[in-house]
Amino acid sequence: MTTTAETGQSSGSKPSDDDAWAKLVPLDTRFSDIEIRCNDMVICSEIKPSSLEKHEWCRITKNLGQSSATIHNKSSDAILVDKAVVPKDGAVDIISGSEIVPGPEEQGYLQYRFTIMPAPESRTQLLQISIDPEHAKCSICLNIWHDVVTAAPCLHNFCNGCFSEWMRRSEEKHKHVLCPQCRTTVQYVGKNHFLKNIQEEILKVDAALRRPAEDIAVLDSSASIQSNLIIGSKRKRRLNMPAPTHEERDSLRLQCPQCVANIGGYRCEHHGAHLQCHLCQGMMPFRANLQVPLHCKGCDRPFCGAYWSSENVTQGVSGPVCVRETFRPISERTITRIPFITHEMNRHEQDITQRCIAHMEKTVPDVVAEWLRLFNNREIDRSRMPLNHAETITASTHVCK
Repeated sequence: MTTTAETGQSSGSKPSDDDAWAKLVPLDTRFSDIEIRCNDMVICSEIKPSSLEKHEWCRITKNLGQSSATIHNKSSDAILVDKAVVPKDGAVDIISGSEIVPGPEEQGYLQYRFTIMPAPESRTQLLQISIDPEHAKCSICLNIWHDVVTAAPCLHNFCNGCFSEWMRRSEEKHKHVLCPQCRTTVQYVGKNHFLKNIQEEILKVDAALRRPAEDIAVLDSSASIQSNLIIGSKRKRRLNMPAPTHEERDSLRLQCPQCVANIGGYRCEHHGAHLQCHLCQGMMPFRANLQVPLHCKGCDRPFCGAYWSSENVTQGVSGPVCVRETFRPISERTITRIPFITHEMNRHEQDITQRCIAHMEKTVPDVVAEWLRLFNNREIDRSRMPLNHAETITASTHVCK
């Protein structure tokens, strides 16, 4: 069975531009890619190349932005999307890397991987604006922000290290974490990457505002905010309350298990800070002094797998909990084939790499093991690695998938 693409008939089926914004990449390299050039595209199949009879099996609709799309099952049977069954006339969102099988089973059908193409570089116009450095200073240390974070709902800005230390002292002495500038109760705090760019531009213009390296080192050693923190959650339940019903669990799905009960000798403070897991969206307490990794060193996103494993929690009573396998050291991960994102998702270069490995009479795990040895010995250039903390990562560092 081969597959072709046709523009959908809906009124919104206008090309996004002359280039394809996405494509379906067959896992069998003997077949060609299916380019998707319209915001609403119907994918058809034909039993024989010479046949004029075509059968619709899905419609792919571009969602707002560039990060996802929706696939609608137009066939007479179920299809598989990331191994989940999508029934006839059903629909599900897909992202770059989603695997699609135009049938109810993996065997017997040509499998595809949905890939969103990088957005073309657009022309940008540089604007010159005037900023008073006095408006870019932390009200705690009275210097230009360093690794700036923003507190909500008041939206005041501070150095990461300054606010982290303030938050630690506040949690020890007070029921709430108050903003150092206006004394409003802080509910959220997170890094502000936009203001960080402004901070860097100010220091480029006036180097006299730059702090000594030893002061920066002290700030960095105190900084504990790597992603959005939720402070003072109101979802706390009493220990003697009955277990939640199925309906109640739906409304409490983001509650931290240690807010509900004492687990491993620890129970969350009423106004303690929490992190939301990037993978399962569940909550976990932010315990900065605990020697358990809470963030991926490569992307700085929070993941709860290592924390709940250390607390021997395998399933959340009131919310989702990740298993340990989702967040573990690099050395404990098993890679048996070349990842799809290798060589910027160029499958032809991936094939060449695979043949080179086979020519050396090695396997992908052999190559990965050798790479980890060189990586730990710092024999590999880390400057081009798309990681936030490439210089500090080792084979024993916890990272996400």
